[in-house]
Amino acid sequence: MNAGTVKLKRKRLPVLLHATGWLILFIIPQFLISGGLFKDERTTQIVLFNTFVFLVLFYTNYFWLVPRLAQRKKWLAFLVLAAALIVLMGYTSGKYYENLFAPPREVRERIREAEQGPPHDDRGKRRGGGMALYNFFITSFLVSGFAVGIRYAESAVRKEEEIKELEREKLNSELALLKNQVSPHFFFNTLNNIYSLIEMNREDAREAVLSLSKMMRYMLYESEQGNTRLSNEIAFMRGYIDLMKLRISDRVKLTVSFPEDYVDQDLPPLLFIPFIENAFKHGVSTMGNSFIDIALGVEDGLITFIAANSINRKGSDGPQVASGIGLDNVRKRLALLYPGRHDLRIDSQETVFTVKLTVRN
Repeated sequence: MNAGTVKLKRKRLPVLLHATGWLILFIIPQFLISGGLFKDERTTQIVLFNTFVFLVLFYTNYFWLVPRLAQRKKWLAFLVLAAALIVLMGYTSGKYYENLFAPPREVRERIREAEQGPPHDDRGKRRGGGMALYNFFITSFLVSGFAVGIRYAESAVRKEEEIKELEREKLNSELALLKNQVSPHFFFNTLNNIYSLIEMNREDAREAVLSLSKMMRYMLYESEQGNTRLSNEIAFMRGYIDLMKLRISDRVKLTVSFPEDYVDQDLPPLLFIPFIENAFKHGVSTMGNSFIDIALGVEDGLITFIAANSINRKGSDGPQVASGIGLDNVRKRLALLYPGRHDLRIDSQETVFTVKLTVRN
């Protein structure tokens, strides 16, 4: 469903709600009070006439008086004009009603007999006219009040939607900025690794460049679509790890565990790669044995990622393992993308640095 169709449906929805409201709250009750749906032509005409009168009253308030006066805090002018409108509609509709819907002679006689008055006694007529006028004014005030309430409610909903739209735009801008910061940082470190590899093994360096080109294609095209698939992200992480394996020595024990059978799902791209990058950056020691453990599990929509690596405290980078640009960006991205639906734990011990991240879609 495209954006134009959604927008059109949003425009049609208020019209449908208004029509349904008038039908259920006003038209049907009048028919029921009068003795049944379409009892006779005159009854139907009276119901439609009354509905038209109150439609004019309601939508004059709804489209003109409320937005131009009430919502601009001009309450005195609004009250005066709203009351004048009710009086005008009462007088005009009363004149038209008498001419259009005067009851037949036999009906008038039955009304007089029911009031138990002589034929020349018009007390019942006066009482009936007074009650009709009373009902009209009460209904008019209620209809005008509904117009005010609905207009204010719709304005509040519209304002809330505008605020949410601004928040979504801000979120998308911040996420785009954060992701753009992740990508250069990742490529900067990777190119440094390939540069070092060229001096050691040119053939492996060529393979590394080919792997990097595939990864660049993923980052430039796949990840720019918003969310990606978990399977694509796992393939990307495998490619990155294979690229890093070309330059580590046998003294680095690397353990990688990715699921083979899982339910694929959408997730933000490049969510886990900063942790892997951090592990290779700080977990590889040039002075002794070291290790890197990477694992990812998927169960019932819950994704659990763990990265653990040894720490070389003799190196200058050791105390700063948890303060890189990549990790800071991940924290911000998680706060924006998974508010209340993620758990990030970073544990830095004397010789081991561990990251455990769980997210639920």
